[in-house]
Amino acid sequence: MKKRFLIMVAAALAVSLLAFAGCSKEEKAEAPTIKLGVAGSHTGDLASYGLPTLNAANIVADDFNAKGGVNGMQVEVLPMDEQCKPELSTNVATKLVSDQANIVLGHTCSGATKAALPIYKDAKLVCMSPSATNPPLTQSGDYPNFFRTIASDDMQAGLNVAFAIDKLGLKKIAVLHDKGDYGKGFAEFAQKFIEASGGKAEVVLFEGITPGAVDYSAVIQKVKRADADGVIFGGYHPEASKLVSTLRKKGMDVPFLSDDGVKDDTFIKVAGEYADGVYATGPKDLSKNPLYQKALDEHRKKYNAEPGPFFPQAYAAAQALLNAIDQAKSTDYDKIVEVLHTQYVDTPLGKIKFDAKGDAEGVGFSVYQVQNGKYVELDFKQP
Repeated sequence: MKKRFLIMVAAALAVSLLAFAGCSKEEKAEAPTIKLGVAGSHTGDLASYGLPTLNAANIVADDFNAKGGVNGMQVEVLPMDEQCKPELSTNVATKLVSDQANIVLGHTCSGATKAALPIYKDAKLVCMSPSATNPPLTQSGDYPNFFRTIASDDMQAGLNVAFAIDKLGLKKIAVLHDKGDYGKGFAEFAQKFIEASGGKAEVVLFEGITPGAVDYSAVIQKVKRADADGVIFGGYHPEASKLVSTLRKKGMDVPFLSDDGVKDDTFIKVAGEYADGVYATGPKDLSKNPLYQKALDEHRKKYNAEPGPFFPQAYAAAQALLNAIDQAKSTDYDKIVEVLHTQYVDTPLGKIKFDAKGDAEGVGFSVYQVQNGKYVELDFKQP
């Protein structure tokens, strides 16, 4: 009898322990988190632009979590890959809304960003990009939920053209683009600024190319026939590397200038010897900012590698988004937006807040040149 009683007690205890364990697991699973969606090009040809943003998000999330999280909640990163493709970005945006993301860091490319923004807008979800530079994304006023930590294409196109005309003395410029929202938008602004130069220079060719094409000999022949003394290209590094390589192989040693979509070490690796001498605009050098150095050291420690393009802009965006929730004491859309517009946050880009359009105040571009296999910032100020 005593043995049976002991067996019954043991069984009851086992059931209680299982129930307690199940309850603990359930409570842990239901513990609220701040969900930070990270949408961008995590695979494919443009992954070198998107992965630094994901890395930045992970580092910033770890920093916040080590200090107790945001408003007592841990930050959960939700990575979503859309390869800079608009047709995939809408699926990603829908998934992030379905997964109840509180904020979104991304997207990487302007076209993908533009496709996703209406979905976030309808869901009243703040989206902040470190790299989508197409001006209408903020300037149209269509997306009050969109912010960015990088200057827009009209600014870098103006700098690009000023350098081409005032520094390099170019007079007959061929303007090429990849037909995308980002590349074509940049090229159109470049064309506009050249035409407004008061006769200092002219656009002798304005032409779109097909991304992913094997050969660009035909368009380079057009550049040659137009007697262009320089080329400005709007687009990304895969096409830029083919264009500049074809130019050089055909004996055309004219200056090749491009945008921050080309200001990437991957371009140098792919273009090889033909990369040297290429100019590209990109975010200003931040190496003197202690917070930039801190972010850089964190990346090296966590990933044992250099961060890549748009990392400081992504780091700053992640900080700004999480700080906004922390300061607002809420994940409410209107309260987050108010903090972003009114309160400064210290970042690797400096102390920033966002203007009425959603652009970060005080950020800008510099001109870089590939010298001996590395991009070097040039000392040029736009007149």
